[in-house]
Amino acid sequence: MLHLAPPAPFARPVTLGLGRAWRGLWASVLRRERATPQTPAQPYGPAHGYGYGAAYGAEARGDAPQPTVTELYHAHRLRMVRLAVLLVDDLATAEDVVQDAFTALYRRHGEHISEVDNALGYLRTAVVNTSRSVLRRRRTARAYTPPAAADIPSAEDHVVLDEAHREVLAALGRLTPRRRQVLVLRYWAELSEAEIATTLGISRGAVKSNASRALDALERILEGRI
Repeated sequence: MLHLAPPAPFARPVTLGLGRAWRGLWASVLRRERATPQTPAQPYGPAHGYGYGAAYGAEARGDAPQPTVTELYHAHRLRMVRLAVLLVDDLATAEDVVQDAFTALYRRHGEHISEVDNALGYLRTAVVNTSRSVLRRRRTARAYTPPAAADIPSAEDHVVLDEAHREVLAALGRLTPRRRQVLVLRYWAELSEAEIATTLGISRGAVKSNASRALDALERILEGRI
């Protein structure tokens, strides 16, 4: 049986990987960047070392053995939780979403996942789909109230969300689920249009249109116009 215990708590708050993603999002909002058919947008590859793209470093090329589920968990759990938080708004639910994704991978393929071409891509899609189910259940219940922020955030809270990013997170929460997913995958997970299309099961054209409309809406929200 797989036991996926969370890594030891961090000694001090860190925000690894968030700064660049939010700067990219802010730049697009402020400059109103738009891709045109004559000037297609450049693909946005994953941050170095995270392996979120179509390939997973040496393992994807066959130069080294695939990592085990436990190794993936300890190396990438926090990044997956951050992704889930941006989709479901609260840390406890995000942790459950990620735990479910890793557990499903283990139950289907076991500890050694050599037959899975892109395990991180599999996990990322599972996190997005499970987050979507969470949001759907909330809408059905119609009584969901996001948990109040703790007066004294834990070290884990700081790791996942820095205070400076909460305004943008609140604005993201006012977007439609699809537009929110596209922006999170584009600017935080740093996926290309093709990868976002595959993850969400939509066309690249739908990715482009949702990203454009989401940026328009986000700009209006942050400016207080809606």
